[in-house]
Amino acid sequence: MLVIDDGITIQDWELTEHFVRASGPGGQNVNKVATAVELRFEAERSPSIPLPVKTRLRRLAGRRWTRDGAIVIQCDETRSQARNRDIARDRLAELIRKALVVPKKRIKTKPTWGSQQRRLKAKKVRGEVKSARGRVTDQE
Repeated sequence: MLVIDDGITIQDWELTEHFVRASGPGGQNVNKVATAVELRFEAERSPSIPLPVKTRLRRLAGRRWTRDGAIVIQCDETRSQARNRDIARDRLAELIRKALVVPKKRIKTKPTWGSQQRRLKAKKVRGEVKSARGRVTDQE
């Protein structure tokens, strides 16, 4: 069981762990032992996560979200299978915690009169600089 906060708890049946061989340094150990973990969470079918959180979670997960609505998190940071498993579970919990935060609504504001005047003045000055770059002609 994975506790996210006091309202959301993920049951073990919603998580699937698959252990594979890791890449990188490790000598013979890396060739013999499957230490890397691939954690799969069926987010779309999870009854413990509300729908608005699921939509934010889908956006936050990005490439980790599969077509069938699962989140796949891979971890091969350490040589220990148990440690990699804990890291993957922590990453999933952190991702769900981020999705719990409701983004603030953006309030439309108008630019101030002063900022509009400064912008127009800067455009006018810039236009004058550019117009002064024209071809020089002899005036005699």
